[in-house]
Amino acid sequence: VGLHNHGFWRPKPLLDTARFTLSFNSRRRKNHQDSQAFWKHEAVQKYLETLSKEYQQVSHLLSADSLNDFEQRTLRRRCAHLSPIAAAFQEIKEAEREVQELEAMCTELDSRDEKQLLELALEEKESLDKKMNVLCRKLFQLLVPKEKYDRSPVILEVTAGRTTGGDICQQFTKEMFEMYQNYADYKRWTFDIVNYTPAEIGGLHHAAAHISGENVYRHLKYEGGTHRVQRIPETGMSSRMQRIHTGTMSVIVLPQPEEVDVKVDPKDLRIDTFRAGGAGGQHVNKTNSAVRIVHLPTGLAVECQQERSQQMNKEIALRTLRAKLYQQMTEKQLSQEQSARKLQLGTRAQSERIRTYNFTQDRVTDHRISYDARNIKEILSGKEALDKLINRLLEFAEIEAVTQYLENLQALEGGG
Repeated sequence: VGLHNHGFWRPKPLLDTARFTLSFNSRRRKNHQDSQAFWKHEAVQKYLETLSKEYQQVSHLLSADSLNDFEQRTLRRRCAHLSPIAAAFQEIKEAEREVQELEAMCTELDSRDEKQLLELALEEKESLDKKMNVLCRKLFQLLVPKEKYDRSPVILEVTAGRTTGGDICQQFTKEMFEMYQNYADYKRWTFDIVNYTPAEIGGLHHAAAHISGENVYRHLKYEGGTHRVQRIPETGMSSRMQRIHTGTMSVIVLPQPEEVDVKVDPKDLRIDTFRAGGAGGQHVNKTNSAVRIVHLPTGLAVECQQERSQQMNKEIALRTLRAKLYQQMTEKQLSQEQSARKLQLGTRAQSERIRTYNFTQDRVTDHRISYDARNIKEILSGKEALDKLINRLLEFAEIEAVTQYLENLQALEGGG
């Protein structure tokens, strides 16, 4: 209908985030650590101007009488997609003009008599800067389509690593599991323990939980990987000598697919039952209610001891198995489709060290975005501080996705 010739028509989603998450090789983009800074880049401005012009052209074409029903439906869909982007773009441009006017006024207000007026202008500018950040973040969220499983519940597993410190990994694993449990409570999610294997000295070897609620996978998908702890043990020779020990624990976050996504043939399963200490070791189970399921074709094994009912444990274990089978399918597909550029997906690279918790310096460092947060206790409480860190990751991922798309677009234009 005319737009193809101008290079504006793109029936596919603007960004294919199914193949994207945080890149570990993004040092050259460290200046894009917030949405407002990224907004000012020429390529972003040019791209958004293009989308804005396309929206105007599509809106104009919709008023033509010569369109058939198919063209009308196609254009309406495109218009509905572009409308919020164009509106957000214009809103940011307007806020930017207000900021520029205030800055110009502030340069003139430098005499003592105008000091109070200058302070008011600076306060208003600070308020506008915050508004700009919010608007830019909103715009990039519109550009990046939601991943298929962003709204899905998840299976979250934690496993202690090994260290010469003995109990440091198990203790840290317990703290991390409790952090995610508290975070689920903070986000008003449901947190159901599926498996819990405590260590003899009060820590935790391994645990798994099913977490459901609003946008659970979207918020937790970047938590998967190796988390490192650096601390002085509370007891023993190292404690007296103030010697820092380093330990690790791993987190796996699996989106919880519906049964239609991953079908499991009952003939491929071996189901064993056994006695267990119950969910979190809260009671001694005198019957064989705990369930272990082995998927014979792949060798994958899962177990559940959350409920007293064997049937309920079996259902939960099957749900977990489907999530792990889905993970394998996703990794196989990504390995076939992945370009030369290595990207970190929430269900990939689980062995990568993503974060360090340094107790002696009271600092948490996320290595993927070079972000430091102080006050480890606040992070481990699983509330506002952790939510801030997770949202920082989400913002960085959105900016990375837009950047990658624009680079690909420029490469295509350059090659054309």
